[in-house]
This record gives sequence, C-alpha cells and structure tokens, in this order.
Amino acid sequence: MKLYFFPHACSLAPHIVLRELALPFDLVLVDNQAKITAEGEDFLQINPKGYVAALKLDNGQVLTEASAILQYLADLKPAAGLAPANGSWERVRLQEWLNFIATEIHGGLAVFFNDAIQGDVRALFEATLFKRFAVLVQTLERQDYLLGSHYSVADAYLFVVLRWAAFHAIDLGRWPALAAFQQRVGERPAVVAALAAENP
Repeated sequence: MKLYFFPHACSLAPHIVLRELALPFDLVLVDNQAKITAEGEDFLQINPKGYVAALKLDNGQVLTEASAILQYLADLKPAAGLAPANGSWERVRLQEWLNFIATEIHGGLAVFFNDAIQGDVRALFEATLFKRFAVLVQTLERQDYLLGSHYSVADAYLFVVLRWAAFHAIDLGRWPALAAFQQRVGERPAVVAALAAENP
C-alpha cells in the first residue's frame, strides 16, 4: 500500500493507524501546491479531488477520505480492535463520531487556514467550533476515548485535527479534557513514530 500524505494534514490519521496495525506501506509526500508527488507523479491522476489522504492499494485501487480509509484499515486487522465489528451498534457509533469529526471538527478548524477569515467572521466560526468542542468535552470528561475505555480510529482522527488548533492560536488548555486527550493519544508509540516520520 502507498499512503499519500502532507505533514500535519489529516493523512496523519491513517498513517498512525497503519503503524498501530503494523501493516506494510510506503509513505509518499505530496506537494500540496503543485499537486506533484515526491515520486514525480501527477497527484490529480491519483486523486482527482486534489487533497490527501489517499491510500493506493496493492490492486491499484485508490481510497480517499480519512473516515473511509480509517475503517478500511481497521477491518484489515479486526483483532486489533481499532474499530468495532461491521454491523454492530458500536460500529454505528464509531461512524457517528467519524462523521462528527470530519464535518464539525476537521471542517471547523480547517476554515482558519484561510487567511481571509478574520475579525467578526472568525469570531462567528470560533463560536460554532467551541460549541462542538463542548460536545467532545462532555464525552472525554467521563471516559478516556470517544468509544469508552478503548482507543479506536476515531481517536486517531480527532487527535490529528485537534493539533491544528495550535496553528490558529487556539489554546486547548481552555478545555482540560481535550488537552488531556491530546497528551494521552500523543504518547502512543505509533503516534510518536508517525510524527517523527513525517517531520524528520
């Protein structure tokens, strides 16, 4: 498998999960501006959407969107327990969290990468985002991970996008449960290894 990535992007989540599962893969850097890979490929030919993450399977198929990639990887090694079994109620809860992270947290933080978002407009976006943070806090104040006591692919995804808060001068220390979650997940060996590989 090949994982196409850009440092600090949401592709870090499947990168972490690949390492959690000890699956063999190649890591391919993508120039986000030029849309050219480190191997000289036109990234738009690999993923016409033009953004990471993209996972190229050994059969040539390309899977995109972090939520889909994360579940696909978890299902390759179900015994590792990074996702509940397909068809179970717990799996539906995982999908609920993945969708919330993708739309509300990923989307809510990514908007600030646009330098035009300033002043009153930024304040409006922040107010909405912080309401979503409150939902996370309600859960993470009573349990270590989104699904309870057990780490899942949703936690890897949340960890990655919450890291973006620091890029936008949003101090997660205002939400101790989120700061504690970030520290807890950030200490996992697979997370440490993925971050080191992406930022040598």
